[in-house]
Amino acid sequence: MSRTGTSNPRLASRVLVTWFEITVVGMAGGLLGGTIGGPPGFVVYLATTLLTVAILFYNVNELIRAWLQSADGRDGATV
Repeated sequence: MSRTGTSNPRLASRVLVTWFEITVVGMAGGLLGGTIGGPPGFVVYLATTLLTVAILFYNVNELIRAWLQSADGRDGATV
């Protein structure tokens, strides 16, 4: 059963954006944490890990939301 007029979520695009965001955050956190060193550097590493998880959750949530909107027949308009 095919629906006309609905756009499918772009999985490859979302994966690419997620990969890029995680790479940038990981590199910046690693460099900053390594530069600072000691206990503050460890806190930066922990913050980087939390931010990475937040990026993953956000992008997965956006992808699921797009799939649900696509399955529901809406084009992304909010009510």
